[in-house]
Amino acid sequence: MPAKRDYYEVLGVSREATEEEIKKAFRRLAFQYHPDRNRAPDAEAKFKEVNEAYEVLSNSQKRAAYDRYGVADGANGFDAFTGFGGFGDIFETFFGGAQQSARRGPRRGANLRYDLTIDFEEAVFGARKVIEIVRTETCEGCAGTGSDPETPPERCANCNGTGQVRRVQQSIFGHFVNVAPCQRCDGEGRVIVKPCRVCRGTGRERKTEKLEVDIPAGVDDGRELRLPGKGEAGQRGGPSGDLYIVISVREHKVFKRRDYDILLELPINFAQAALGDEVDVPTVDGTYKLKIAPGTQTGRIYTLKEKGVPYLRGGGRGDQLVKIRVVTPTNLSDYQKELFRELAKSFGNGSNNHQEERGFFSKLKDAISGG
Repeated sequence: MPAKRDYYEVLGVSREATEEEIKKAFRRLAFQYHPDRNRAPDAEAKFKEVNEAYEVLSNSQKRAAYDRYGVADGANGFDAFTGFGGFGDIFETFFGGAQQSARRGPRRGANLRYDLTIDFEEAVFGARKVIEIVRTETCEGCAGTGSDPETPPERCANCNGTGQVRRVQQSIFGHFVNVAPCQRCDGEGRVIVKPCRVCRGTGRERKTEKLEVDIPAGVDDGRELRLPGKGEAGQRGGPSGDLYIVISVREHKVFKRRDYDILLELPINFAQAALGDEVDVPTVDGTYKLKIAPGTQTGRIYTLKEKGVPYLRGGGRGDQLVKIRVVTPTNLSDYQKELFRELAKSFGNGSNNHQEERGFFSKLKDAISGG
């Protein structure tokens, strides 16, 4: 017969280990090797060995005898499920807490989502919208009990109203009690004899509800608004879930949004770009008079302060950025073509432009050659 391993070695503790350290080591190893959790061929033997070591080292008298003589009274042939405190905690963890009631408590209702599409201006300045949702609410006919008001629920005879059923199971280590929800009453502890005619025993009913939703100024595409308690009704007295409104903003014909700024591309003709002009620019607040400086090039940006989107947290607005795009005419009349020819002659075949171009390439050549 093979010699037994040292009990301290079995639990992985030192000989100076405290009672609490021994207990913690036992719990860890009991979890690891319990046959109901570990299907390894040697798990059962190791579980017995761990229990035997704990049986001795958790008892002060047996531990003292073991430390002195290497043996302890009662160390052989003991019942692995009795004789030591603390295993009840392990047993309860293994099998789900046999001493606790399985009756189901209140359950919170599910959350709902509603997709709401709004206009660009509504996202900028805010709006009040009316939406219609279909949600479950507590049944008014039975106040959520699911039972006909004149026929109250009865105590479940299968579990005697506890909502749980105990079953004794036998194993090679002894017997243990397994607790499971009662299947007849589904863990409720009561049985509906006559279901409610309105909700047919569910305790909830579907209803259509209209809600007013305040859209805050500055809201952006994809923003979620939360309406507490406007989701599905809870069960067994639990609170209702929440309603999440997901905002989608329609694209505007001319405006684009970048954070809290509004972008606008403004096309102008050659004459306006060369001579300057004063033009009407659309903004979300109305028309704005913008002065175009003479010699304005494509890509120049004019900033209209605080003509953008209000900050969602309050305290000011973004800007409107007007980007200039000089438009090249494509359908000129004969008269306009003649004017452009005269204008081209006045430029001297573009001498100014050629000078600027030569100056640029001259600098580029100097930079490459190191001059």
